[in-house]
Amino acid sequence: MRATTSSQLFRTVLIQGAILTCAIAILGGLLALWAVGMPGLISALIGSAIALSFTSLTAIAVWVGGKLPLGGFYGLVLGGWLAKVIVFVLILSVLNRVEGLNRPTIFFTIVASVLGGLAIDAVAVLRSRVPVVES
Repeated sequence: MRATTSSQLFRTVLIQGAILTCAIAILGGLLALWAVGMPGLISALIGSAIALSFTSLTAIAVWVGGKLPLGGFYGLVLGGWLAKVIVFVLILSVLNRVEGLNRPTIFFTIVASVLGGLAIDAVAVLRSRVPVVES
């Protein structure tokens, strides 16, 4: 189904992004459980949760920002981006101090989720039929 409104487009992006991130959490968790043990599984779930929350926040910020005037849009999107960068650095600094986590697993699940989310965003936008001016 092709999205014909911005609400349908962002709903599609959020749902497909959540499905992809859950699939990466399951697959990455199983692989990490096999390779590293329980710390790998926990690390994969943490990495996927971080990626899901941040990619979802981006889509929601653009969705809500699209209903604001141009200055409000930029303020919300760029302010949200800055806040996410600061929170991401804080989360990683806390996780760096936690013993027993497998850092490569966290890294690869975040990277896989973000790259998959970007692919989903691109395909959803290219396939959509959203008019430039909505009534």
